[in-house]
Amino acid sequence: MPAAGSEQFLRPTPPRLALRTSLARLSMRPRSMLLLSFVPVLAIAVGVVGWLLDWRLGVDNAVYRAGALTLLHGDPLYDASTLAPEPWWALLPFTYPPTAALLFVPLALVPTQVAWGILTAISVLAMALVIRVAIGSLPKPAADGPRWWSSPARATLVFSVLMLGLEPVWRTIFLGQINLILMALVVLDVLVVTARGGRGGGIMVGVAAAVKLTPLIFVVHLFLTGKRADAVRALVTFVGLQLLMLLLIPGDTIRYWTKTISDTGRIGPVHWAGNQSLNGLMNRVTDLAPWASKAAIGVSALLAVPAIWLMLRFHRRGQALAALLVSAFFALLASPISWSHHWVWAVPLVVLLISRLPQTGTARAWRLWFGTGAVIAVFISCVLLVLPNGRNIELHWKFWQGVLGNAYILMPLVLAAVLVTRWALRRRARVDSPAAR
Repeated sequence: MPAAGSEQFLRPTPPRLALRTSLARLSMRPRSMLLLSFVPVLAIAVGVVGWLLDWRLGVDNAVYRAGALTLLHGDPLYDASTLAPEPWWALLPFTYPPTAALLFVPLALVPTQVAWGILTAISVLAMALVIRVAIGSLPKPAADGPRWWSSPARATLVFSVLMLGLEPVWRTIFLGQINLILMALVVLDVLVVTARGGRGGGIMVGVAAAVKLTPLIFVVHLFLTGKRADAVRALVTFVGLQLLMLLLIPGDTIRYWTKTISDTGRIGPVHWAGNQSLNGLMNRVTDLAPWASKAAIGVSALLAVPAIWLMLRFHRRGQALAALLVSAFFALLASPISWSHHWVWAVPLVVLLISRLPQTGTARAWRLWFGTGAVIAVFISCVLLVLPNGRNIELHWKFWQGVLGNAYILMPLVLAAVLVTRWALRRRARVDSPAAR
């Protein structure tokens, strides 16, 4: 975070390099284009080979594709715990809104493994886009700030490779999930389209929410940050897509919104270690008490107040990326289910934290380096995979296992507590200073 009195960090500044200009410059660099396209091309190649050799690629991607095929065949999406087009190694229920099945139709045009390769390629490019937009939204650095992001194209390439090591990222890719794509839709909408007053602001947020409901939190984010027309547009897009599905498949749409949406059993055990939400935490620490989920809702409601305050504080300081991250991590905490691969918002968070690392060797600088390193360690440690889990083992964790097993949940809470404490101490120092008196 910026040092006290470092006003260069606090004043909102326009992006130093427009996204469109950056993409144009990138297209004129064959070597950079080759590096950026290497992983996506490799993913598609692996998908084709996997199809020829009948590999098991992308469990969740197979469910997406099966949902699209079920929709095209006119069969019900939610009547059974599995779908007929699912391969034998991906027999899972379709838990997404009906709109998702419609948007997944392109995946039905190719075999499951090839669909995984295409989805992986798009996900990697989406992550690179998020990184580029995050870099472009950063305030101008202080005098002793780093210079690595003065070249956005180079920084984007480097980060796009390094971020593959984060557990939420590689698990998203391994499972064939769409978390990176949804995050890119939100980031591009909030930090680029709506920030520049585009007429299409809010539409991508509405589309993302129609695939997975959690992005609805960004409708509230747009509204609270003064982008009310964009918030309305996002909500209209979301509702419009639901009404479209009500016309196309009325039975499935009504069933989803009246029964399936509240059936968390279709998603998986809420107390499993992979569920890094307050709901998962409360169910684990209370040994599945019947009131645990209600308590999680109450805690989320209490946290909403400081979260909104923190988000608005960043927004008023011109730190749009930080404000967006507050909303994103609050959504992850408050959601009934937040699997570890949903935490891909760690990508722009790491970019933001590294951009604020000073080059000086002061005591405060080392604290920032330590804090940033700790956040990165949480997401690359794969601690959730190492700890014993499954078959209710989480209910019998020791204290230290409980701390490590809820690391994703604790990370944003600790960061927020540190920020609030620092701001309170600085305010007190200003009040007590001789100049103030």
